[in-house]
Amino acid sequence: MTSTAQVAGDTERASAFDVDRIRRDFPILAQTVHGKRLAYLDNAATAQKPQSVLDVMERYYREDNANIHRGVHLLSERATAAYEAARAKVQHFINARHSREIIFTRSSTESINLVAQTFGRQRIGHGDEVVISAMEHHSNIVPWQMICEEKGARLRVVPITDAGELRLGEYERLLGPRTKLVAITHMSNALGTVTPARQIVEIAHQRGAPVLFDGSQAAYHMTIDVQALDCDFYAITGHKLYGPTGIGVLYGKSEHLESMPPYQGGGDMISAVTFEKTTYNTPPYKFEAGTPNICGVIGLGAAVDYITAVGLDEVAAHERELLRYGTDALHEVRGLRIIGTSPHKASILSFVMKDIHPHDIGTILDQEGVAIRTGHHCAMPVMERFGIPATARASLAMYNTREDIDALVSALRRVEEVFG
Repeated sequence: MTSTAQVAGDTERASAFDVDRIRRDFPILAQTVHGKRLAYLDNAATAQKPQSVLDVMERYYREDNANIHRGVHLLSERATAAYEAARAKVQHFINARHSREIIFTRSSTESINLVAQTFGRQRIGHGDEVVISAMEHHSNIVPWQMICEEKGARLRVVPITDAGELRLGEYERLLGPRTKLVAITHMSNALGTVTPARQIVEIAHQRGAPVLFDGSQAAYHMTIDVQALDCDFYAITGHKLYGPTGIGVLYGKSEHLESMPPYQGGGDMISAVTFEKTTYNTPPYKFEAGTPNICGVIGLGAAVDYITAVGLDEVAAHERELLRYGTDALHEVRGLRIIGTSPHKASILSFVMKDIHPHDIGTILDQEGVAIRTGHHCAMPVMERFGIPATARASLAMYNTREDIDALVSALRRVEEVFG
């Protein structure tokens, strides 16, 4: 539970947090939608981009557009330097030991698939087990289903409580001698639950099982320290981290990356090629075949710079205060039920409202200038667990305000009027 001292500290930091200045850094927020001030509350799907990220990406294409690693001319050297500088920024952002532990992918989805198709395929055999949880995004379910089906292995699922928390006792009981990998979200995209990551790792490692975290949601709400967590893999997606789409990160411990086979074959992931034999490059380049999303990587580096300058602790305090305000405000809406009520949650308000379909709620809210997400959120097993087809989901970011929450509540009053 949140302590009184933490609440007081959060309130003090949040009051000092200059959200109006932050909002001015995000040009998209200045627009109106259907004649109303935009209240953008769909950040769990994708976060908006600050001007500094937009400027860096535009400047790359205008001044430095060239391929990396292979060119000796100045543009290529500048592009390569910016690309590798971004890798170092991500390394420091999550406190990895080495920059070679940072692999650039298209998304956290590709990061998880990379682990499944390399590390997983090497390690998992007939009769083995992979442990996931009942609150996973499809991206952390389907890749493991595929590899289990291929290998004749079994997928084990940790159940969750009515509040949306992991049943840690059940998690411990599921782990056994055939457990070859644990893959669990660090923060649920559908419920907002923050899982006890350090405990998950400690329990798994005691039984010799490596751990992958899907950090798609967690990485832009809280400080991530992969060394302190001692996790084996950590997946991040750039577009939720105030960066561009089409770029992701896989962190992996060096010893794993060195032993894993390549994910794809092609240029830059090799040291030497003959028709008889190919010698692979060292990590991370072994896993970055072909021309990468250079501009996306550079944009992600700029996003990391921006978040670091603002301060994730300050962001987290602001968002916790806003989540408390939003939770209290939604409780005043007649017939509304919040799905995901763990005291250990962040920045997500998923809800249902009477027998009104979430798509209808979202459509009316859009007419009021409020952008939310509706549907199963690529987490259909979560919906099944709670006996509902879908939820409406408002999700918060550093630039959101109480005014956004007030607009949400006002728009929900409009939903009440329409549906009676």
